[in-house]
Amino acid sequence: MSQALNAGTRLTLDLWHPNCWAIEATERTGGGVLAHAIYDTPMTAPESVNGLFTAFGETTAEVEDLLDEIRASEHSGEVLELQERFGRARDAPGNVVREFFLEYDPDDMVCPTLLRHGFVHSAPVRIEDGREEWQLCFTGERSGIDEALERVREDSGAEVSIVSITASDGSAARSERDQRLDTLTSTQREVFEEARAAGYYEWPRGCSTRELADRVGISKTTLLEHLRKAESKLLDP
Repeated sequence: MSQALNAGTRLTLDLWHPNCWAIEATERTGGGVLAHAIYDTPMTAPESVNGLFTAFGETTAEVEDLLDEIRASEHSGEVLELQERFGRARDAPGNVVREFFLEYDPDDMVCPTLLRHGFVHSAPVRIEDGREEWQLCFTGERSGIDEALERVREDSGAEVSIVSITASDGSAARSERDQRLDTLTSTQREVFEEARAAGYYEWPRGCSTRELADRVGISKTTLLEHLRKAESKLLDP
C-alpha cells in the first residue's frame, strides 16, 4: 500500500453521492462530520458495516441537532456515542466535538467504488454543507484520472470535481493555471478547450454559441451551462 501511495498523484475531491446519511444531515443543519474508519463486524457483515466518526460544531446545540438528524436518517443505524474521546486527540474543527460509532448499509458507501478505480483514501473524510471532501492518492498514471473519475460517477451516481491535485512527492509544482484546469470536470474542460480552439473568447469571436454547441454535439443551453461553471472555477479569485 505504501508503495502505491508514493507512486501516485495526490488529489482533493469535492463529492456528493446518493443515500448518504452524513450528506443529508449536514445539508440540513450546521456543523459537520469527520469519517475516520470503516470496518466489518462478524455479527453484521455483509449486511452492514460500522464506522467511527466525529461530529463537530460551534455550539452544543448545533452538534445535538446534527446528531438528531443523523439518527433520523433512513440510511443510518444506531448512533453509539463515546463517553470519552477515542484514542489520541483528533484535529476536528469546531468548539464542540462528539465521537460516535454508527452502523449502516455498505451499499450506500462510495469508498469501495473509489478504491476499485484506483483512488486510495489517505485522510479522514470531511462532510459539511451536504458535500464530502476526500483526500486521495491515485495509484495509476495521472493521465488516467479523468477517465477513472468518470467511471466513479457512472458506478455510484456521484457528483465529483477536483479541488486540487499535486505530485505525491511534491515535485514538479504545477502552475496556477494548470491547477485551476484540474478543478474542471472532464466535460467542462472539453467544452472550454473547444471554445478556446474555436476562437470563442477572441474579439471578434471566431464562432457563435450555436456553432460551438454544434461542434461539441450538445444543445446551446447545455453548452452555456458547462461554460458558465468552467469560467466560474477558472476566474474565482
